[in-house]
Amino acid sequence: MMVRGRAHKFGDDLDTDVIIPARYLVTTDPKALAEHCMEGVDPEFPGKVKPGDIVVAGKNFGSGSSREHAVIALQGAGIGLVIAGSFARIFYRNAFNSGLPLLECAEAASESRAGDYLQVELESGKIFNRRLGREFQAEPIPGFMLQLIKEGGLVEHLKRYSGAKK
Repeated sequence: MMVRGRAHKFGDDLDTDVIIPARYLVTTDPKALAEHCMEGVDPEFPGKVKPGDIVVAGKNFGSGSSREHAVIALQGAGIGLVIAGSFARIFYRNAFNSGLPLLECAEAASESRAGDYLQVELESGKIFNRRLGREFQAEPIPGFMLQLIKEGGLVEHLKRYSGAKK
């Protein structure tokens, strides 16, 4: 699975209230949440993101509350992948449950800049930064988690294998 897109760069300790402020938690509509995604740190973010773009951030991305809305907002905005130095564990789990891939790679996160074009192979964890002409190596996503991503998240996976109607 390949993800290609422009980097949107953020720093350390970006919590879920920054990703999507609590005042917008009255909906789970991805497009409505996307309109306010990252507005506290980059009010222009929703208008700049193109489908498949990549958030690149420092350590402890997604800390704070366990709101699934943060992942939904990122996906609604068109983000295809988040690369960070590290992730808050509950955000990590919520992302995969919703089908949003994440890769931990501190070196790629620190050396990439906003606007860099990245090409990422999820199965191998290879991250290629075109501006730098350099490849970084993240820990590959385990096969069963790649399957969740391909199927659109845990709910879709369970529907598929439980025989439940979609």
